[in-house]
Amino acid sequence: MFILSQTSSIANNFLAELRDAQIQTDSMRFRRNLERLGEIFAYEISKTLSYTDMEFETPLGTAIIPVIQQHPVLATILRAGLPLHQGLLNFFDKSDSAFIAAYRQTTKGGGFTIQKEYVSSPDLNGKIVIVSDPMLATGKSMVLSCRELLEQYDIKQIHVVSIIASVEGVEHVKANLPRAKLWIGDIDEEMTTKAYIVPGLGDAGDLAFGAKEDNVQI
Repeated sequence: MFILSQTSSIANNFLAELRDAQIQTDSMRFRRNLERLGEIFAYEISKTLSYTDMEFETPLGTAIIPVIQQHPVLATILRAGLPLHQGLLNFFDKSDSAFIAAYRQTTKGGGFTIQKEYVSSPDLNGKIVIVSDPMLATGKSMVLSCRELLEQYDIKQIHVVSIIASVEGVEHVKANLPRAKLWIGDIDEEMTTKAYIVPGLGDAGDLAFGAKEDNVQI
């Protein structure tokens, strides 16, 4: 597991702004910070990929440069994952994309269940897949989404990217997706009774795109 905040870098500034309640009021800046962290994660993940040497003609000669052998497929959980997905796509600009609609459905007892609406995906057989979602609270949405893909395709390798995770969410993903490599911005110890991460940053989807009318938390 890679935890971005454990290394001193400019990424911590972006994490701090995402958590700052005053800065959060600027939704465009919130989305851009998610996007910038997606770019940083893309760079870090790129170090783990396989490369092959290729020749390129310059105006003055030939250069041999190692380039990625196989571009990963980028999957995200709607809607909060879109800015983070865009950041990953900015660097992996030759990658195909997959989209998963999974969300919390509040139950009468005050709890919630995870509902999946649909999956739109290219062929993932033999592919490296990066699945992103800004918040990893209980980890149930991520596990459900990844299992859906793993059941349908023979995936070569799967990476999970989240900005803020809870300890419980990380453990749930590790237990249920042992093949997955986790890339986390920061980890918080606590969650509320409604499974919001504390201190967390709030509802990433609402902060990025505006508050929802109903109680369905996507």
